[in-house]
Amino acid sequence: MERRNFIKNASIGSAALVSAFSIPAFSQDKKLKIGLIGAGWYGMVIATAALKIGGVEVIAVCDVDSEHLNSSADELAKLQGTRPKTYKYYQELLDIKGLEAVFIGTPPHWHALQFIAACAKGLDIYCEKPLAYDIKEGLAMVNAAQKAGNIVQIGFQRRQSDAFKKAKELIADGTIGNVHQITAQIHYVPGPQDTTIQSPPVSLDWEEWCGPAPKLDYRPNIGHKAWRLEKEYGNGHLVDWGVHHIDIIRRIMGESMPTEFYTRGGILELKNQITTPDTLTANMAFNKAPVVWQHRLWGTGDPNKEFNNGIFFHGDKATLFAEDSKVVLFHAGKDGKREELLIPTEMMQEKHVANFLNAVKNKNKSLIDCPPEDAFQSTATVQLAMISYYTGSMVKWDQAKNEIMDNKLASMLLQRDYRAKYKHP
Repeated sequence: MERRNFIKNASIGSAALVSAFSIPAFSQDKKLKIGLIGAGWYGMVIATAALKIGGVEVIAVCDVDSEHLNSSADELAKLQGTRPKTYKYYQELLDIKGLEAVFIGTPPHWHALQFIAACAKGLDIYCEKPLAYDIKEGLAMVNAAQKAGNIVQIGFQRRQSDAFKKAKELIADGTIGNVHQITAQIHYVPGPQDTTIQSPPVSLDWEEWCGPAPKLDYRPNIGHKAWRLEKEYGNGHLVDWGVHHIDIIRRIMGESMPTEFYTRGGILELKNQITTPDTLTANMAFNKAPVVWQHRLWGTGDPNKEFNNGIFFHGDKATLFAEDSKVVLFHAGKDGKREELLIPTEMMQEKHVANFLNAVKNKNKSLIDCPPEDAFQSTATVQLAMISYYTGSMVKWDQAKNEIMDNKLASMLLQRDYRAKYKHP
């Protein structure tokens, strides 16, 4: 394909996506009443996205950090004209009269209990990714949603990226030929980690924040925003950030889950700073093409910084590199040319929230872009890759039975024990 035609065709496709998209809004006379569970950074991102779309009112917020709780309620009051009620415990929020939907923006070790409780109330749910902390939680969440019949969207907002949609089109029409290998990576350096054990902020109830997960001594590198590289809360870079790329690969290739996982890595440069690998290579045996994930949280990352964050689809005619707002083609052959197209996606997060609200408005869960059943497969894929890392073994997955085959040590990691008063679903 010549550069002129590539740009023309890609631009037309991108323009059509933008022009076809309009943010659906509920009637302003009948606003959808939503509650926000987890009012920190990303909880407020998705709540404000909903308000930007319109036709909603956040009537309640809960958080175990009183500073987050009060500041978010104040900010929401400015945005919507009414101040939401505030609660420390999500159970109290779920009991309020008139609540129709909840947004869950807590760390993943809390998702399952809050999600299942909201399902039991018959509420529609927008829940941040990853779906769950462990695989058994994810299965319980899928079952709860199926039983409730509610509308659920999981926050894989990169499904709204026009660049990834264009990548899917180019692969489907044979532009890069047969795809034989896929490589995904996100390299970055997290910076110095403050591991000093200390008292948590006065506003934060650390006991409640830890909830069903192990209660570790508080230190800034595992608190707000920083929990992602802590094994007990975020389970590491692949599960936290890499899961977006694994989800997109599944979406583009029409894949379900891999059958085998083999992962190696370690904490090589950030010893005593983080508890998940700063260096990782995960091999995942998908049906159509093997996928290799790699990350380095040190050094230079990729020698070409342009490719630090993205996915390479290697075909026999060309290699396609895709990231949030760009597609690059490297044609095969001695004189193979590079072709590049910038395809930024405006309001990617808002579009994903709008998709949820549109499904709720129409009472039609088939309109959802990322239902829990699909999100489970992306989440379980990265969880199984990490199980291979933790056990140092090959992990074979039976998707029909949702079981690890012939590996007792790995099977034990499908579910972790809950702490204290909490019961694993």
